[in-house]
Amino acid sequence: MTTFTPPPDPVRAALDRALHALAALGPELAGHANRIGAILWSPPRIVIVGRLKAGKSTLVNALIGAPVAETAALEATNVVSVYQDGAPARAEVVLLDGTRRPVETVRGQVTALSTPPEEIGYLHRWLPSAAIRDYTLVDTPGLATLTAENEARTRRVLIDGFAQTRTASVDADAAVFLFDSTPRADEMAFLAQLGFTPLTTLGVLSRADGFGEGALGLRNPLEHASEHAATLSAQLSGTVMTVLPIAGLLAETSHTGALTENDARALAALDGIEAFDLIDLLDSDSPAAVPPEVRGRLVDLLGEYGMIHGRTIAARGAAALNEWLVANSGVPALRGVLAHHLGAFAVIHRASRIIGELDQLAYTHPARDQIRGIADQLRSDPALHTVVLFEHLKAMLDADPASPVTTELRRLVEHPTAAGKLGLPPDATAEAIRAQAQQKLSWAHMQALSTMTAAEDAALVVLIRTYNLLAR
Repeated sequence: MTTFTPPPDPVRAALDRALHALAALGPELAGHANRIGAILWSPPRIVIVGRLKAGKSTLVNALIGAPVAETAALEATNVVSVYQDGAPARAEVVLLDGTRRPVETVRGQVTALSTPPEEIGYLHRWLPSAAIRDYTLVDTPGLATLTAENEARTRRVLIDGFAQTRTASVDADAAVFLFDSTPRADEMAFLAQLGFTPLTTLGVLSRADGFGEGALGLRNPLEHASEHAATLSAQLSGTVMTVLPIAGLLAETSHTGALTENDARALAALDGIEAFDLIDLLDSDSPAAVPPEVRGRLVDLLGEYGMIHGRTIAARGAAALNEWLVANSGVPALRGVLAHHLGAFAVIHRASRIIGELDQLAYTHPARDQIRGIADQLRSDPALHTVVLFEHLKAMLDADPASPVTTELRRLVEHPTAAGKLGLPPDATAEAIRAQAQQKLSWAHMQALSTMTAAEDAALVVLIRTYNLLAR
C-alpha cells in the first residue's frame, strides 16, 4: 500500500534553501542558520491576551483539551505560560537570565513555582496533545491585574524587547484577544504595541453565555453575543480579522472531559423547575431533588445558562449534553479560524520574521553582501510573493492605515484566489480577471505619481508587479 506524502510547503521550502545557503558561508553562520531554522520548523505561536478574569486560561484549557492552565492559583497565573505539544508531560520555569528549572505538576497542573514570579521569564509546559500539534499557545497574565508587576511582566515578554522576547519559545506569530462587551481604550493601545496585523489578530467576545441580560434575560445571550460580535467585527476590522463569541465555561467543561453521567442525571432532575426558581434554589441550602453540593458543582461546570438550557438535553445522558455544550461553546468555529485563517497568516508572519532575521544579520556580519543577496533572492522568489506583500502591509499599517494602498495590500494578502485578490466574485471569468487587473495596474501607476510616504512608494512598486502578474 502506497502512503500519501503531502507536497512540501513552497514557502518553507524556499526559506529552508536560503538557510542552507547561509550555513554554507561558514561555521559561525551555520549557527545562525540553525537558530533561525528552529523558528522556521517550529509550529506558529499564538499568544492569548486580555484583562484579568477575561477567561484566557479557561480558553487555553478548552483548546488543549485538558485542565492544565491554572485558572485560580494566583501564583501560577502571574507568569507567562507557553504550552506546546511534547512528551513526556513536564514543566520548567525559564528565569530572566535563561536558566531553566524543572517544576513539579500534580494532575497536570502546576501548584507551586518554587521561584519568585518576578525572577521568572515564563513557564514552559510540554503536553502530549494533538490539539496543539499545529500551534503553540502562550497564555499571559491579565492586563490591569491586581498588581502593576503582573501587567509589566506581560509587556516585558511580549513588547519591551527583553532577550526572552526574541527566543523561539515566546516569539508570537498571532494573537487571540479576549474582551467582554467592547474593548477598552487601554486594551486597544496595548494590542497596538504587540505589532500584529488585523490578519494575525483574532478578537474573542468572552463569556458569551452571560452576555447582555444573561441567562434569565428575554434574549438568548448566545444569540445576542453572536450579533454583537458581528457588529464588533465591522467596527474593529482595522485591528482584528474577526470577532467570535465564546462561552468559556461551556468550552472548558465540554472539551476537558469534566462532565460525568452523575452530573447529567443530577441536571436532568432539575428539569421542570421555572428558571427563576432554579436560580433561587442554587443560592439556598434546601436539599430539594439535588443536594446543595451537587448543585454547586453543576454551577461550576455549566454556569446559569448551561443549567437552565441544558436540563432537557441532560435527560439523554452525558454524551448528548456534552455535544450540546460543544455546539454552544463557540470552540468549533474558533478552531476553524485557527486552523484555516489565523494559522495560515501566522505562517506568513513567521516567514516575514525570518527574512527580517536575515536582514538584521546582514547589517551586523562581515559577510553582509552574501547575506543580503540571500534575502534579496528570497524576496524575488514567486513562492514568497505573498510574504513580501505582507511585509509591505505591515509597513503601511504603521505609516498610513487609512490609505487605499493599505486596503489593496490587505485584500491581496487575505484572499488566495486571483478573483478574490482583485475584489471580484469567485466565479469571475479569466477575461474579467485580466480586465480588472489592468484597471488596478493603471490605478497603481497613477498613485505612484504622487506618494505620501516612503512605505507607500515601496508598496506601490510591489502592487504594480502583482497586478502585472495577475493581468498575465
